[in-house]
Amino acid sequence: MRQAFLWITLVTLSSCQWFDTEKISSETFYEEELKAIDWEDVDQYPTFKDCDHITEKEAQKQCFETTLATPIYRTISSKKLVTHHDLNDTVWVRFSITKEGAFSNVETEMDSALQVQIPLLESWIRQSMDSLPKMAPAYKRGIPVETRFGLPIVVKTEKAKG
Repeated sequence: MRQAFLWITLVTLSSCQWFDTEKISSETFYEEELKAIDWEDVDQYPTFKDCDHITEKEAQKQCFETTLATPIYRTISSKKLVTHHDLNDTVWVRFSITKEGAFSNVETEMDSALQVQIPLLESWIRQSMDSLPKMAPAYKRGIPVETRFGLPIVVKTEKAKG
């Protein structure tokens, strides 16, 4: 009986290692989570009030870009531009949207010939962006984040005849 009790005790004590769980430190967990996050993408794009009802990510992006580009194209189209040469060029507008939902670091990149032909183009683009309604920032894991965007604007004109 004593041997049976000793045998059972020995088996029980040696089998406790099978029930041990591996403990992970909070630092290790944090580092693993950081590696798993795709820092190049957001969970929710910045949104204007007209786009609030959209929940699908790609549709949010499309609505954001359309709401942003429409007034810029409308402003440029409303100007009676007269150029000395045919133009077909792309202007890149690069900007950030802050955690508060405001534009910052607005930069335009355009060909020098386009800048000579239409010297007010950059100011028209900035005015259009300033006239946009307030927006909500982008979110990553429920936290507002600053995001950087590039918007191509195609400028196409025909040489004035006459």
